[in-house]
Amino acid sequence: MSQKNMETPSTSTSSTDPKTPMTMRISASDLLSSSYHRPSFSRTIYSDRFIPSRSSSNFALFNLPNSNADASSDYSNSAYTTLLKSSLFGPECAGGANGLQPSTPEKSFHTGRFGANNDGNLLGISPPSCNIFKYKTETRKSFHSLSPFGFDDQLPGVSHRPIKVPRKVPRSPYKVLDAPALQDDFYLNLVDWSSHNVLAVGLGNCVYLWHASSSKVVKLCDLGIDDSVCSVGWAQRGTHLAVGSSNGKVQLWDASRCKRIRTMEGHRLRIGALAWSSSLLSSGSRDKCILQRDIRSQDNYVSKLIGHKSEVCGLKWSYDNRELASGGNDNRLLVWNQHSSQPILKYCEHTAAVKAIAWSPHLHGLLASGGGTADRCIRFWNTTTNSHLSCVDTGSQVCNLVWSKNVNELVSTHGYSQNQIIVWRYPSMSKLATLTGHTYRVLYLAISPDGQTIVTGAGDETLRFWTVFPSPKSRNTETEIGASSLGRTRIR
Repeated sequence: MSQKNMETPSTSTSSTDPKTPMTMRISASDLLSSSYHRPSFSRTIYSDRFIPSRSSSNFALFNLPNSNADASSDYSNSAYTTLLKSSLFGPECAGGANGLQPSTPEKSFHTGRFGANNDGNLLGISPPSCNIFKYKTETRKSFHSLSPFGFDDQLPGVSHRPIKVPRKVPRSPYKVLDAPALQDDFYLNLVDWSSHNVLAVGLGNCVYLWHASSSKVVKLCDLGIDDSVCSVGWAQRGTHLAVGSSNGKVQLWDASRCKRIRTMEGHRLRIGALAWSSSLLSSGSRDKCILQRDIRSQDNYVSKLIGHKSEVCGLKWSYDNRELASGGNDNRLLVWNQHSSQPILKYCEHTAAVKAIAWSPHLHGLLASGGGTADRCIRFWNTTTNSHLSCVDTGSQVCNLVWSKNVNELVSTHGYSQNQIIVWRYPSMSKLATLTGHTYRVLYLAISPDGQTIVTGAGDETLRFWTVFPSPKSRNTETEIGASSLGRTRIR
């Protein structure tokens, strides 16, 4: 029976047919036979396993002695096992003196889960006496050594600033004054605080002075039954107080003697805004004009500024007395210089009356303004470059703005519909505090001479005193308003 078509391979090593080429057939038994030899190759054969060499390992980094070439294999294995456990779980988990004692089979039997070492001892990975995740109270490196900037605690003269804790602003006023007949009129300015720590308040047709250091109340003047107070403004230095009335006149008073010095005319309608620049007094009226008055001159005014198309309700001189900012019911913010009769800058971005105006004491030419009910925005301007810097929608009518002299922060007071007071950090315009308490629009705002305290007034006929800013860096003394002023009293 012929077997030519059989596919079973033969175990013979050659064919007798000279025409048939020589082939080598190797069976599985030949591969396992010790007599079979693989042909030699000239190139190096690489394995897929990596066997680390620990002969040059630096065990001193882990408080272990250097490995010696003549060390026994058992000691090397146990040392490496202990080193691994010490690195993963801490030196206290390695066990034994100096962390070199290998784990015993008994301990490994209860704790090991992932295999055995060469001696047949189970390799424990999570001993019961150690927590894999735990807090440590001491480290070898300081926190600053992890910084990419390379702080070094050992370098002389290098100090690290502590983390700043957010400043807390008291949410309640520390004093409340009853102010009967305090008008609820957006276009008036009836509260101002002098450099001598005296608060002037216009109530009806009278002006009252409240001495902050003693809480003493003095009636300064009475304009009569046919007139009323529309604005008050202290001179930058001294005891002179300007009082604007509803009949278009400005009265100048010496508050220290409770004596009227003079009366200046020029406006046809009420005067709702006053601003001082050294001996120059600016008054803004419902007749759309701004009059510049030099109190050293016998004339009622030295110049007239015409630019607004409606009532002037906001006036502020810059800290260097070079620029005057004015806001009106025509939604315009204008900037004037000392010698111009026409505005040098005009800003028309607001969509409501501009009463709230504040110059920054920290950066020359930085001006803030706030719009009324239809606008609700605080806008920032650079009058040096004539640029609009930013805009923040407050969500409420902006009635007043004042900048802190001690820190780069400002306060805004609001009317419809929140009636709140907000402390802002500039330039991020993040809210530091939101203060509530008034039940009417917070129409009036003044700041104490030390820059720490503000007073707010509203149509709810109250004046509320708040501590919102830190003390100046040059001194840490408390404000002159003593503890005797705490509580609620009447201003008249």
